[in-house]
Amino acid sequence: MSPEPSQNGDEKPQKQLYELLTHTLVDIYVGEENSHYPLHEKLLCHHSPYFSRIFYNKSSTSSRTKEFGLPEVTDDVFALFVGWLYARALRHPEEERDIGPLLDLYFLAAKLEIAALETDIVDAVRAYYHTHSTYPGLRRVQYVYANTEEDNVMREMMVGSVARFLTLADRIPEHWAKALKQNGPLSVDIIRSIQEWHLEERNVPDARDASVDRGRGGFKGPVGFSAVEGSSEMEDVKEESEDEGGEHVNGNGAA
Repeated sequence: MSPEPSQNGDEKPQKQLYELLTHTLVDIYVGEENSHYPLHEKLLCHHSPYFSRIFYNKSSTSSRTKEFGLPEVTDDVFALFVGWLYARALRHPEEERDIGPLLDLYFLAAKLEIAALETDIVDAVRAYYHTHSTYPGLRRVQYVYANTEEDNVMREMMVGSVARFLTLADRIPEHWAKALKQNGPLSVDIIRSIQEWHLEERNVPDARDASVDRGRGGFKGPVGFSAVEGSSEMEDVKEESEDEGGEHVNGNGAA
């Protein structure tokens, strides 16, 4: 297990679990129903600079009462956090629907400033899409964009995946085309992601070269982008339900 980064960016030395399970407990109240989670204070504050400031700051009310509330967090997400806190392990997603709670846990980890948990979640989500040969769906990407800032690791992983999905597809799915027209930052980030591939110039078609076939030889007369995407020959793009949030890739590697 690698050392965790500390608040100032230096590596924090790892401690064994038994060293952090002291007698002092704190009471965390979660959600609208104030579900009660008694947690070991030293363990919680060791991993979270956020909680360390709350419970170790003598001027803080919570440092005296040993209580703190997170009404905006759901029980399911906080239970995942507690599981990671004590076991330092995540349950990896088996279905696309399992991604949603992990994203909410990721946003909580960012709030609590637990970089190690953020990394574990990105790795779990990345592994799911790779092993299942799927890509993040539009709703997942939009959700991440709404809850993260530029240069966020989860955001960049998702947009990089989508860049590959759209590049390998024969056409842009209608819901993606509409979203990209409305979301300039997402479109720019996709181009940035493609630039990071550092493609060799010879592997990129040159539209200035009249001898280069743009893949439209089977069409009669002048053909534009919209006509190509609307043709019946482009129907091999398979997508999962939008409710599931994933984009599926068929066996030959095309979306």
